[in-house]
Amino acid sequence: MTMSPSRDAGPSPEGPPQAPRSGPAERIHGLPVADPYRWLEDAEDPATVRWGEAQDRHYGRERDRWPHREALLARMTELLAGGGAAVPVPRGRREFHLRREPGQEVAVLAVREGDRVGVLLDPREGDPSGTTVIDAFAPSWEGDLVAVQVSSGGTEQSVLRVLDATTGEVVDGPLDRVRRSPVAWLPGGRRFYYVRRLPGGRDRRVYLHEIGTPADTDTEIFGAGRPDTQYYTVATAPDGGLLVVGASDGTAPRTDLWTADLTTGLAPGPVRLRPFQQGADARTVPRLRAGGGPLLLRTTAGAERGRIAAAPRDGGPAASPDRWPTLVAEQPDTVLEDFAVLDGPALARPLLMVVRTRHAVAEVTLHDARTGDPAGGVALPGRGTVTGLTVRPEPGHEAWFAYTDHLTRTTVLHYDAVTGRLGTWPGGPPAGSYAEGVTVTQEVLRSRDGTEVRMFVLSPTGRADRPRPAVLTGYGGFGASMTPGFTPQAVPWVRAGGVYAVACVRGGGEEGAAWHRAGRREHKPNTFDDFDAAADHLLAGGWTGPGLLGVLGSSNGGLLAGAALTRRPETYAAVVCAAPLLDMVRYERSGMGASWRDEYGSADDPTDFARLLSYSPYHRVRAGVRYPAVLLAVFDGDSRVDPAHARKMCAALQWADPGGGPVLLRTERGVGHGTRGVSRSAGLYADVMAFFGHRLGLDLGVDSRLDPGGGPR
Repeated sequence: MTMSPSRDAGPSPEGPPQAPRSGPAERIHGLPVADPYRWLEDAEDPATVRWGEAQDRHYGRERDRWPHREALLARMTELLAGGGAAVPVPRGRREFHLRREPGQEVAVLAVREGDRVGVLLDPREGDPSGTTVIDAFAPSWEGDLVAVQVSSGGTEQSVLRVLDATTGEVVDGPLDRVRRSPVAWLPGGRRFYYVRRLPGGRDRRVYLHEIGTPADTDTEIFGAGRPDTQYYTVATAPDGGLLVVGASDGTAPRTDLWTADLTTGLAPGPVRLRPFQQGADARTVPRLRAGGGPLLLRTTAGAERGRIAAAPRDGGPAASPDRWPTLVAEQPDTVLEDFAVLDGPALARPLLMVVRTRHAVAEVTLHDARTGDPAGGVALPGRGTVTGLTVRPEPGHEAWFAYTDHLTRTTVLHYDAVTGRLGTWPGGPPAGSYAEGVTVTQEVLRSRDGTEVRMFVLSPTGRADRPRPAVLTGYGGFGASMTPGFTPQAVPWVRAGGVYAVACVRGGGEEGAAWHRAGRREHKPNTFDDFDAAADHLLAGGWTGPGLLGVLGSSNGGLLAGAALTRRPETYAAVVCAAPLLDMVRYERSGMGASWRDEYGSADDPTDFARLLSYSPYHRVRAGVRYPAVLLAVFDGDSRVDPAHARKMCAALQWADPGGGPVLLRTERGVGHGTRGVSRSAGLYADVMAFFGHRLGLDLGVDSRLDPGGGPR
C-alpha cells in the first residue's frame, strides 16, 4: 500500500491519535459496505506504524492510572511461576515430557528414566529472550529418538529436528514449514510420516521422511488435488502394521479417514490408502494398538455425544460408520472426550478407560474392553478437566493424564489398573491449589429461545449476596469447550471481592456435536444470544449490577466480546478483546481465516455474506453511541488472527465515541497467538485485570478472604 499524506495519524497530546477515514465504500452482493480504516491492514505502511506508535503512548498513559497494577503483576507472576509438567509419553523405561521448573520462563523437553530427569532440549539456550518455545514432540516407538518442533516470536511456524534421546544431539533436520505437524514413526526409528506445507502457499501434504535425507526428497503420500484449507492427521500402529490418514476442512465437525496396510513391507514409497470414512457428518478418531483385532474408534457417527465403536482394520465394506458395532454406547448428558486400552498381562481382563464430560465437568469410568460393560470408575480430585490420556504402546496396566480445575494448576496423575490407585505422577512438580477464599458454582440459565445454558461462577461466597464487580467470559466456537481450567487471573479478582463467570455458550462442544452446530454458520446468533442471557442472569440474579459488569474474550471469544460490545453497549462498563476476530467481511483474507469458512461461512457467498455483515463488530460501530471502556490486546507475531482486526476496530470506536471509553490498543511484540513465556503471560493478565479493576471499581489491593474482624466477608 502506497502511503498517502492524508492518512497520516495526528496524535493529540493527551487523547488517542486520530485515524483518517479514507477507506472505500463498496457494494458487495448488492449491500453497501464501508471500510474506512482498510489502510490499517498494512502493518508496514509508515502511516500505520506512526498511528500504532501513538496508540502505544496513549495506552501507556492510561495504564499508568491503574492502581495496584505492579502488585497484580507480582501476584500473577507468583501464580504462574510454580512450575508444571505435561503428560509424559512413555517409551520403555523412558518418559518424555515437557516441564517447567519453578521460576523458569518456558518449558523444556525432558526425559525421566527411573528417578533421574534429564533435559534434552532447552529453548532458552539458543534464545535467552524466551520467545522460542517447543510446539510439539514425538518420540520413536523404541524411545531412542525424538522429533521436536520449535518456533520463535509467537509465529507458530515450527521447524522440526530429530534428537538422540540419550545425548540430546541433533541427528536430523531441520525440516521447515511443519507448524505442529503430527509425526507418526515407523518401527526401527528410521522413517516417519508427517505433514508439511508446500513452499509459498497453504497447501499441505503428507510425506514419508527418512532420517538423514533432505526433506526435498521425501515421498509424498497424500494431499495432492485436495482443497488448500484441509488439515491432515497421520498415525501409525506401534507395530507398524497400519497407517491412518485423516482430513478435515479446518473446523468442520467431521473427518474423512483412509487406512493403509503396512504389513507387506516398510520400503519407502507410496502406500495404498483405502477409504475408511468418507463424507459422513461425523468426527472419528482411532486409538491405534499393536496386533490384530478390530480398530477401536471414538466417533460421533450415529451418536451426537460420542460412542466407542469397533471397526474392521482393513477398511472393508463393514467399515461404513452406520455398520460399526458399538462397544460403549452414547450416554445421556455426557460427551465422550477420550478413551484408552489397558490390556497388560497383570490384569484379569482388558479394560477401557473412558473420559467423558457432564455439562463440561470430567468423569472417568472403566469398561470391559471385550464387551463394553461397566467395570467401575476413577474418582477425580475435584470438578475439573481431564486431558492427555496416555498409555504405553505395548500392553500395560498404567495410564497417565492431566487434571486441572478453575483453582488448581495442571497436574499429571498416574493410574494403576492393577491396584486401582490414582496418584500424582512422581515426575512432575506438586499440584498447586488456590481455592481459599474462592467458591465455584455452576448456574443454569435460559437463552432467548429457551435453551438451557450453563455458566461457572467464581465468587467469594458461592451465592449472589450483593452486586459485585464481575467479569464475564466465553468462547462459543469451533466445538471448543470451556471446561474448568486453572484461571490465575480470577484468583486475585475474586479474593478482592469480585465475581468471575465463564459461560458455556453454543458453538462450543460442552454438550456435544449438536451444541457446536447450533452456534456455527447460520446459527451463530445463538452464540451471542446465549452470552446476552448469561449477562442478564448475572444482573437479574444479583451477582453484579449496572456499571459493574465487564466482558472478556480472546480469539473467537474476542469476536464474542466484540459482538456483545456492539449489540448492547449499555450493558457493559468495560470490554477486553484479545487477539480478536472483528472484521467478519474480510476475515478470510488474512491469518488462518480461509480455513475457518466452515465455521463462519464465506463472504464469497451472498447468503453467508449478509449474515457475516449483520454481526461483524467492526461494521456495527455507530457514531454517537456511548461505548464502554475497551481494551484491545494484540500480538505482532500472531499468524492466526491478524492484529489488523483490532487496529481497525480501535480506530472505529475512537471515532464513534471520542468522549467516551477510553478505547485502548495494547500491542505486544515478539509473541503470538499460542504458547508464550511466564513473564509475558503474567504481564498480559496483570494489564487486563488492572484495567477491569479500574473501570469496574474493584480495589485489587484488598483480599476479601478475611474482613477486619477476622471473619468471612
